[in-house]
Amino acid sequence: MSSTKPVANPADAFLQPNDGVAISFWIISIAMIAATAFFFAEAATVLSHWKTSLHVGALVTLVAGVHYMYMREYWVQVHESPIVYRYVDWSITVPLQMIEFNLILKAAGKQTSAAMFWKLLIGTVVMLAFGYLGEIAALPAWPSFIAGCCGWFFILYEIFIGEAGGSAADCSPFVASSFNNMRIIVTAGWSIYPLGYLFGYLLGAVDSTYLNVIYNIADFVNKIAFVLACWSCAKEDSAKGEALLK
Repeated sequence: MSSTKPVANPADAFLQPNDGVAISFWIISIAMIAATAFFFAEAATVLSHWKTSLHVGALVTLVAGVHYMYMREYWVQVHESPIVYRYVDWSITVPLQMIEFNLILKAAGKQTSAAMFWKLLIGTVVMLAFGYLGEIAALPAWPSFIAGCCGWFFILYEIFIGEAGGSAADCSPFVASSFNNMRIIVTAGWSIYPLGYLFGYLLGAVDSTYLNVIYNIADFVNKIAFVLACWSCAKEDSAKGEALLK
């Protein structure tokens, strides 16, 4: 005999019209799934050396879309920040985004080393690992925050001044433009996360309701717009290549 107790009001277990945070989770989850379908479809329309870039981009939005489904349900049921789901999502999607810097340069015909990706990956691991350990109180919050920011700053150094940034300097205009848009997202877009950590978790100045909406919007821009920058570059290069063949 089942011991499950019935919910007093069954509607409470579903999306409520006055729950803006849950609605934002729903919108973002569907947007991620739609973006995944779009990027996979568009991969068939670009030159072969761009296909991997768009396939990896589609994986970014696919992984995010699946996690947003779970984060939405967690919020509806518990009404607390889905910290574990967010970090599991970021631990998969952020390295995939770092791979995109390598792929876009390779597609543009630039020589890239394995060290470039590994340095970006190390920065990612440091940034996320310390952020998570600090947020679950496994490590002191402030030192974890500082260490996590150091990982982010290391990534910024690599894509602006390091090998990745140097390789992009003499690319074609549309590759350079897309690469620069990706860097802007990693700089300005990603700044929302440490700011949320600082003002929401460390200082308690931002309520989790508003913080989750901000994070959701940030993920929408930082993932979909990031891949759109790759897609734009791939389409322009493919169009140019097809024009030369005619």
